[in-house]
Amino acid sequence: MFAAMNSIVRRELLIAFRRQADIFNPLWFFIIVITLFPLSIGPEPNLLTRIAAGIVWVAALLSALLSLERLFRDDFQDGALEQMMLMPVPLSVVVISKVAAHWLLTGLPLILISPLLAVLLSLDFNTWLAVVLTLLVGTPTLSFIGAIGVALTVGLQKGGVLLSLLVLPLYIPILIFATSAIDAASLGMGYSGQLAILGAMFMAALTLTPFAISAALRVSVN
Repeated sequence: MFAAMNSIVRRELLIAFRRQADIFNPLWFFIIVITLFPLSIGPEPNLLTRIAAGIVWVAALLSALLSLERLFRDDFQDGALEQMMLMPVPLSVVVISKVAAHWLLTGLPLILISPLLAVLLSLDFNTWLAVVLTLLVGTPTLSFIGAIGVALTVGLQKGGVLLSLLVLPLYIPILIFATSAIDAASLGMGYSGQLAILGAMFMAALTLTPFAISAALRVSVN
C-alpha cells in the first residue's frame, strides 16, 4: 500500500514538473494578490498588520481553488483514472496520494514564500509564525475538501463555476478560525485554541473525505 502511494505521488510530481505552469500559476496568483494590497492601500504598517489575516487567507483560498480543477481532470480525460480505480489497493488510498501530491505542489509553496509575506505586510515574528502554522494546518484541509467538489464535477465540460459554488461555502470555517488565530497573534494573545480546531478539521478531513471522494469518483466515472 505504501509503495502504491509512493508511486502515485511520484507520478503526480513528475507530471507537474513537466507542466510547470500548473505549479507556478497558483503561486504567482497568490503573490500578485498579496502584492497588490500594499500598493493599493498604502504602506501604513498598522493598517497592513490589521488586515493581513484576511489578505493572506483569501489569497490562499483563491489560489487553492485555481489549482483544484486539474486534480482529477487530466486523469479522467486520458483514462488513467479508470486504471487507478482498478488498482489492487483501496480507491481511498489513491485519493489520499493524489491529494497529498496536490498539497505538495500548491500548499507547501505558499508556506515557503511566507517570509515574503512578512515583508510585504509588515508582520512581526509572532504574527508571521501564526501565518505559517495556520497555512501548515489549514491548506491540507482545503485540498481534501476541494477534492470532493472536483470529484463531483470531473465529468463536466465546464465545471469551474459549479466547483466554486460547491467548495467555497465549505471553506468558510477554515477561513474564520485561521484569520482569528492570526488576529490574536497580532494582538499578542494566545491562539492555540484556534490551531486546535484547525487541527481537528484537518484530522476529520483526512479521515472522512477520502471515502466521500472515492464515492463521488465512482459516480462521475460510471
